[in-house]
Amino acid sequence: MKIHDAFIEYFTNIKINEGKSKRTVSSYTNDLKQYMQFLDEQGITNTKKIKPELIEEFIANQSEYKASTSLARMIAAIRSFHQFMAMMHDEPDPSLNLQVHKGPKTLPIYCTVDEIKRLMQSFDDTNIQDNLDHTLLETIYSCGLRVSEICNLTINRVDLDTGKIRVLGKGDKERIVPIPKGSIPLLKQYISITRANLIQKKTNIFFLNRFGRKITSKYVELLLQRKCVELDFKKHITPHKLRHSYATHMLQGGADLRSIQEILGHSNIQTTEIYTHVQNKQLFDAYNKFNPLASQNLEISKKKDKDE
Repeated sequence: MKIHDAFIEYFTNIKINEGKSKRTVSSYTNDLKQYMQFLDEQGITNTKKIKPELIEEFIANQSEYKASTSLARMIAAIRSFHQFMAMMHDEPDPSLNLQVHKGPKTLPIYCTVDEIKRLMQSFDDTNIQDNLDHTLLETIYSCGLRVSEICNLTINRVDLDTGKIRVLGKGDKERIVPIPKGSIPLLKQYISITRANLIQKKTNIFFLNRFGRKITSKYVELLLQRKCVELDFKKHITPHKLRHSYATHMLQGGADLRSIQEILGHSNIQTTEIYTHVQNKQLFDAYNKFNPLASQNLEISKKKDKDE
């Protein structure tokens, strides 16, 4: 069954037959919209093509920034949807043996400033493909965008004269994101030359692949995987880690949490506060590495071990 039709049927059912509260229906709607958007970005248009691994990948991506209670509700919504499809249309339930790996909440992994520079300087902007990939990654990093936001960005939302992007984020909430002055020449080149060469039919989509179609999240992920190998990066960089890097570097540069919250589109300041923990860990690591008393204590500890 087509995914869009399946979701309409499911929501009609839970509103009428299951007697769920308005709040639950609203929460499930928002959760499943994100799930549907993810499936669309993966090129999945039929419910029978949804595999357990795909659901697990979606949940793993969400777990990077969602609170455990929100994640649990999202999983419940996905299971409820697939159970409905199995019961009403005799389809296999890909959520039946879903493996949800719950681990301790880890601090976001981010790139150093040097790694970002190496990544951005690795492209040849005289080449159309390189210019597309360079502009794509630089916009994600320099504006702190989610991969879904960059894929769905339209040209009418990018204003290079004022240096601003009107981003349509989660729950269709709009926010204004500044474009760094250093990124504007790259964006101008992309629009006037690269995009003009890639476009095959009239479209408002900003980032287009070589077939003139919308860039997908999978494309961005594979691009970063290739770049990690090419540049011999020891860490696995994802689009979301570029966003983490942006927020961490902003905080290191002296930006306040509220500003970062607004730019990232976090509805809750607690989500943004994770980056203060990253900064605190950096300070602690620097203390242990460079403070003479810290190294002295280590030497004393080693000496005691030998004496014993």
